[in-house]
This record gives sequence, structure tokens and C-alpha cells, in this order.
Amino acid sequence: MTKAELIDKIATGAGISKAVASKCLDAMIDSVKGALKKGQKVTLVGFGTFSVSKRKARKGRNPRTGEEIKIPATKVPKFTAGKSLKDAVK
Repeated sequence: MTKAELIDKIATGAGISKAVASKCLDAMIDSVKGALKKGQKVTLVGFGTFSVSKRKARKGRNPRTGEEIKIPATKVPKFTAGKSLKDAVK
């Protein structure tokens, strides 16, 4: 499902225009991004939890040359599905 298709579903389900649904979806995405940037968790009960995970620095290899390279530590977004979502997918 694309973002445009999701906006259509939101607009139809909520009985609002596509423009309003698009603004709502964008606001939700921006809110989640902002919270994750601050290191906070976003929990949507029954759907899942968005959080930030830390990856340690590690060594890797350049596949072309075989040379060992250092991969720096980084933060990555993580999503953990909630029980209701897991059950719905089964």
C-alpha cells in the first residue's frame, strides 16, 4: 500500500476530504519522527511501538577489495508490532 492509497483509505473511513486526511497523516508521521529524534518511544496500543535502537560500532569488509573497514555506531528506528496487529496478520 502506498501513501496515496493510505490517504484514500483514511479519507473514506473517516468521512473527510483527501486533503485533510493527507495533513493528518503527515502530522502523525512528523510527530513520530520528532519523538524518535528526541529518543522517546511512541506506543500505539494494539498497533505497536516505535523506538530508537543503538547499533554498536563494528568491523566490516569492503566486498570489492576485501579491505577491513570500521562501521561507526549509529541509531536506527525500530518498530515492534503489538499483539492485536500480530493476531490480525495471522
